[in-house]
Amino acid sequence: MISSNILESLNPQQAAAVTSDRRATLILAGAGSGKTRVLTSRIAWLVRSGEVSPHSILAVTFTNKAAREMLTRISTLLPINIRGMWVGTFHGLCNRLLRIHHREAGLPETFQILDSADQQALLKRILRGMNIDEEKSPAREIGWFINAEKEQGRRAGAGDVSDPMVERWSEVYLRYEQQCVREGLADFPELLLRCFELLTGNEDLLAHYRSRFSHILVDEFQDTSRLQYQWLKLLAGERSSLCVVGDDDQSIYGFRGASAQNMSDFQTEFGAHVIKLEQNYRSYGAILDAANALIRNNPHRLGKELWTSQGRGELLRHFEAADDSEEASYVVEEVKRLRDQGVELSQMALLYRSNAQSRVLEHTLFSSGLPYRVYGGLRFFERQEIKHALAYLRLVANPGDDAALLRVVNIPARGVGARTLELVQQAALDQGISLWEAARARPPSGKAGAGVAGFVSLIESLRAQAVGQGLAGIAEAVVERSGLKALYQAERDGADRVENLDELVNAAATFEADTHSLTEGDPEAPPRGVTLADFLAHAALEAGDNQAEAGAQALQLMTVHASKGLEFEAVFLCGLEEGLFPHENAVNQESGLEEERRLMYVALTRARHHLYLTSAEARMLHGRSRYNQPSRFMAEIPAELVERIAKRPPRWTSHTATPSWAGNARAAAASPAQSAGAPGSAWRIGQNVLHGKFGPGVIMDAEGRGLDARVQVKFRDVGVKWLALEYAKLIPA
Repeated sequence: MISSNILESLNPQQAAAVTSDRRATLILAGAGSGKTRVLTSRIAWLVRSGEVSPHSILAVTFTNKAAREMLTRISTLLPINIRGMWVGTFHGLCNRLLRIHHREAGLPETFQILDSADQQALLKRILRGMNIDEEKSPAREIGWFINAEKEQGRRAGAGDVSDPMVERWSEVYLRYEQQCVREGLADFPELLLRCFELLTGNEDLLAHYRSRFSHILVDEFQDTSRLQYQWLKLLAGERSSLCVVGDDDQSIYGFRGASAQNMSDFQTEFGAHVIKLEQNYRSYGAILDAANALIRNNPHRLGKELWTSQGRGELLRHFEAADDSEEASYVVEEVKRLRDQGVELSQMALLYRSNAQSRVLEHTLFSSGLPYRVYGGLRFFERQEIKHALAYLRLVANPGDDAALLRVVNIPARGVGARTLELVQQAALDQGISLWEAARARPPSGKAGAGVAGFVSLIESLRAQAVGQGLAGIAEAVVERSGLKALYQAERDGADRVENLDELVNAAATFEADTHSLTEGDPEAPPRGVTLADFLAHAALEAGDNQAEAGAQALQLMTVHASKGLEFEAVFLCGLEEGLFPHENAVNQESGLEEERRLMYVALTRARHHLYLTSAEARMLHGRSRYNQPSRFMAEIPAELVERIAKRPPRWTSHTATPSWAGNARAAAASPAQSAGAPGSAWRIGQNVLHGKFGPGVIMDAEGRGLDARVQVKFRDVGVKWLALEYAKLIPA
């Protein structure tokens, strides 16, 4: 009999999901409904039943952090070594398969993974080689095009090329594919596409993995792309059990190729049994009622209603500020008040739709002395010095990696300039060989040639030293002998970079030890030691993680997209205005507006207890003052759930509210010298004005009274100026 401790803490719906014996199960899990607990409990229940081996389970997540958390939770439920289980992200699992079957996949054993920066660098080289003007065909946009084509399962030339621009980009795509094959490279979408092609084109291999993975479980299914869904269908075949967990109301990554339609298709194509998890363990009732009311406005939902047994809690608070500075000041005041009441700063989050909104918030927080952290800053493997060291390591693993060579051939400086590199690149292009081969065969003459020759000699020496060496030893040799450590030691503020390089050596040692433990119980593990290619693949996969840095207590700032999967005691959702949230690019498209509403739903459901909604009449964005109406989403939240915070007077009007636009115009015409700080002032911060000499502008600040009153105006053509109101003769624009 299965131990009851796996099921005893679950509610009836969760227990039904854990013990479902259907071949296809769709767990419709609302925000805060315990989906991770259900997924890990199901894995433990399957293994403890005695009918399923841990190695017969494939569990797919979307982040490395989620995969680690899942393994940790499973280890507390199962008294066995579960480190060899196949639990990971789509990209991580595909990388694992391709490493094992690199020959069948047509890849070199040491193939390298290109991150987005390296992909851009490679595309720029290709564009130059094809004499394509990058201003007309930006490498970034072509990269998006290539990634989107791969995520749709299309190779170069397989799509519609009737459009001249698409035809040109398809030619770049073809050249890019050829270069990746030549250098042994694979970008992130390539991992999934190549793995899909591997299984599609090899019946015996497909049959093997279908037989091995009798149970496939997928987290965050609403975020899957069409290719990811096809990969899952292919692997499941006709017999494997497929259990997916997702929430169509939280599908917010359409711009990345995610398709909420996969959930409906799965239900139809597999005849999936649907189990709804609607009890929320995170938020109080008023927050959930607001979220439910909002999301009901989206058609074509699978449908669920979140509820809680915690009680209604406090109402949502809505503050409408005169401008974004006042909005930020209000947020800071409330953060301080909550902190004084015992809410930790790390349990408070400021959310915004656009990164551009953070500037005013950061400035106000800095001025107030409140510690804060912008969530999603550069991760360890994305830092400049680490990227340089990894490029050296990539060359040790595969000297034919042109992108890595170009990154560090002159770091530290060796006198290798742009002209020298052009000569090497041209020689490589003429002979159809890698830059490394061209540099070895015939380095340029002069000082630059000596620099190239010295670099080649260094890499050859490092490669020879790496034979039989552990990962930590290889990393340490690269850090020391490349000159990177000495380079940053010589910099006045290079101490942190030196510490990071030292930490890279530690990371290599830890990875090697952990990987040995990971593969101990896995019968599919390749019969070889941990390789440098394994560590480089790990670094590339880890670089995409978006996790807050550990450290002191700090207020969290992030976009709503970045907040998905997180929860906080208090949430401040800023910038609830038309054109900003919902974003102006989405309001004219039905699907776009629906996704914006789902994004709003995600924002609301991040809060446990306190939820603040703020908007501003005037907002400075991209150097311009914008005047927007409140977001339509505010009207979709029942009024009885929201406490309206009274608008305070503008910062520099002491007794009366700001007059209407018409009142401003009449007052200005009658008395242009009226004091900015006196009662009945004609002017306010954020107001558009015209000046006879300087032209149009926006009032940014004001000070003084009576004859001494003056305003700071940012003019479109001449910049920022302070003007005395007695003489300026400003008129409203």
